[in-house]
Order: sequence, then C-alpha cells, then structure tokens
Amino acid sequence: MNLMLRASLLLCAALLSAQTTPPEQDRQLARSIYKEFVEIQSGFSTGATTPVAEAAARRLKTAGFPDSDIFIGGAIPKKANVVVRYHGTGARKPILLLAHTDVVEAKREDWTMDPFQFIERDGFFYGRGTGDDKAQAAVWIANLIRYKREGFRPDRDIIVALTADEEGGGPYNGVDWLLKNHRELIDAEFCLNEGGWGEEAGGKKISNDIQVSEKYVIDFRFEVRNKGGHSSMPVPDNAIYHLAAALDRLGKFGFPLKTNEVTAAYFKQMATLNKEPLKTDLAKAAAGNEESMRRVAQVSAAWNATLRTTCVATQLEGGHARNALPQLAAAGVNCRVLPEESVDYVKTTLEKVVADDQVKIIITGDVPKGPASPMRSDIMKAVGRLTDTIWPGVPSIPIMVMGATDGRSLRSAGIPTYGIQGFFMDRDDIRFHGRDERMGVQSFYEGQQFLYELVKSLSAQ
Repeated sequence: MNLMLRASLLLCAALLSAQTTPPEQDRQLARSIYKEFVEIQSGFSTGATTPVAEAAARRLKTAGFPDSDIFIGGAIPKKANVVVRYHGTGARKPILLLAHTDVVEAKREDWTMDPFQFIERDGFFYGRGTGDDKAQAAVWIANLIRYKREGFRPDRDIIVALTADEEGGGPYNGVDWLLKNHRELIDAEFCLNEGGWGEEAGGKKISNDIQVSEKYVIDFRFEVRNKGGHSSMPVPDNAIYHLAAALDRLGKFGFPLKTNEVTAAYFKQMATLNKEPLKTDLAKAAAGNEESMRRVAQVSAAWNATLRTTCVATQLEGGHARNALPQLAAAGVNCRVLPEESVDYVKTTLEKVVADDQVKIIITGDVPKGPASPMRSDIMKAVGRLTDTIWPGVPSIPIMVMGATDGRSLRSAGIPTYGIQGFFMDRDDIRFHGRDERMGVQSFYEGQQFLYELVKSLSAQ
C-alpha cells in the first residue's frame, strides 16, 4: 500500500511538472543558452553585446533558421543587436519579443563568487544578468527554436530582438537604434518585454505582475565649486560641507504620495490578497487616502516607490588633495519620476529642498519618457488565464514598474509594450543590479513554459 501511494505521488508530481515546466530537452536547451549568455562579459561600460548577439545567431542557424531571417547590427561594432523573425501566416501584425543583453557592471571583490560565471547552487542560478535580463533573452531564443522544431504555425510573425545598452541608454541603445535605422525589422502590433515579474513573500506566490507603464529617469548632478585653499586654514565655506548638507536634506525628504490609474488598480487588487489591517489600508490607498498611502509606503521600499517620485544619491566625487580644501564636491542623484510629473517640477522641488545657492543642480543626459500602454483585454485575459493555469489561485495584476525599460521607446514609437516574464522572485530579495544576482532554478523553468504558452496563445490561428 505504501509503495502504491508512493508511486501515485510520484506520478502526480511528474504530471504537475509536465504542466508547469518544459520537456527536459527544452529545459536543457534554455539552460545551455542561459549559461552561455551569462558568461559573456557584456557590462554596459566594459563589455560588449556583440558576442551575445553572435552566440544567439549561431544557436538559431543550427536550429535551421536561414541567414535571411537573422539580422546582426548596431550603432558601433561592439554594441550589436540580433533580430530574428519566425514567419507565420501574416493574418495579423507581428508580435515583438524583446530582451536586452547588456548588464550592470559587477566587480569580483563585491561578490561572494565570480559574477561572470554561471553557477547553480541551492536551488538558484547565480551570475550577473541572471535576473536582468539574460533569463528572458535565453528563454526567447530557446522557445523560438522549440516552435520551429514542433512545426508551430502562428497567425502572425514572431520577432525576437536582443538589444544593446538598455542599462545606460545613450547613443548605442539598441532599441533606439533599431527604431531609427531599421524600424521594419521590429515593427509590431505590440511587444512583450521585461519589467513585470512574479511576486513571492515567505515562499508564497502573491501575484504575476504585468507592467503597462513605468517611471522615467532624470539624472541630476549636485555640484559645488569654490576657490579652495590650504587645509591648515579651514573656512566654513567648504564645498564638501555644502554638498553633505544638501544630501542630508535630500535624504530626509519625500515627494508627495499619490496614485494614478495603473497604481490604483494595482493596490486595489493587492487589497484582496492581504489581511487586516493592511487590507483596508491598501484599499484606501488605491482610493487616494493620504494616511493609508503613508502607512502602505512604510511597508516596503517597492510600495513606497510605487506611490511617489524618488530621488537618491548614487555617486560621489570631491577634493583634489589630502592637504587642500576642496574646490569641487559633486554627487550624482538618480530620480525615478512618476509619469504624470514634469521635469521642471522635479528640478524646482529639489532646488527648494536643497535651499543652498552654492549647490548647482544640473540635469545630465537626455530625459526620455513615454505613455502607458493600453490595458488590452486580449493580453490581460491571456496572461490571467495562463497564470491561473500554471499557478492556480495566483492573480495577474497590472503595475507601473519603479525602474525604467526600453519599453519607453517602443511606446513612444507607437508599439504598446507589456512587461511580463512569469519568473517569480521574493519581493524582499530582488537582486537586480546588486551583489550575488540570482534566479530560482524552478522559477526559471516555470517562466520558460509560461512565456512559451503565452506567445502561442497570442499567436494562434
């Protein structure tokens, strides 16, 4: 009897695994591509994306994709993008599947392991880019190869674009370059991209989020300059002290709390997933109650960032000698701005907060922003239905992502973009851009299957 029970349990587990993760052949393919991508040093400043593009192209050609359907090119030789087209019947406009292949820099001395080695340990894949964004890049390529092997005939072309320089933007950004120089390669009815993922807390899946809008980024430089002097004769007018006081005031300041259409919908649905007293606060926050928003913002950094514009110091420089008064003190301040708030409003507010005319507040770089994507019923229903199939009882919730993605450029160009991945992560331990970045092994494979099924459902005849 025990043996029979054990056999039944094993069979149930196998059936469940078959429903929620790809076949072994496809899991191993995705893992192999993932490992290859992670171990290519494609740091925004010190690496190159071209080797990733070339590695993806080799995989596709081996799987039978013709050269004519694969494009490699970019703004400069080391910043190439790869675009591949899987042909359908053409009954509908194409769908674009996007992921970026550059990563934030990572120093070996900051990590407990080599950030550019793909390491599987204790149920996680470790390495720079495992979460942002080489998991989705690997899955798009692996799934496209699977569609071809299975003979899937979609009613629209499926385009995969793996692009350069999302992390820092600038003149070599792959999406901007493709829109300007080869729009025909990526023109689509809509795009699926990063920016939305599954939320977990305490090992329990909470929601599978779909990003329909995002904050935009303003980079400021706080700069103080004066004549300096000899360090043996200090004076109150010290550039470093001016800057330190300004940053202290910034650290104590919070922009006003508010909701918009997307974040109100998010908090309204989150209220149904929580118990009192948080349940009531979430519902009231969705309706714009200030006290409830304040309490919700204190629960997590993510909710605080969802409810307001944020500005934080990220870099420092100053002084030119140990025995000299500083002639320069400066800080980089990175702001993530609610889409409805203007650049002038943010700059004026910071000037009021700093309240020191010795501190110059300068905008550095471009300030791109884009509209929200419409909450299309076909996409929202497909995501919700599939989420409930793979993770019964887990809702799909629209979100405004706190960071920024290349979806901004596509939305501005008239290609609605939705951030959806199906990779579940502990919302209190998301390691994008940080030390020991990682992705759960099971989460990766479940996300692979989720994205495989989602693209099929949005492309079926």
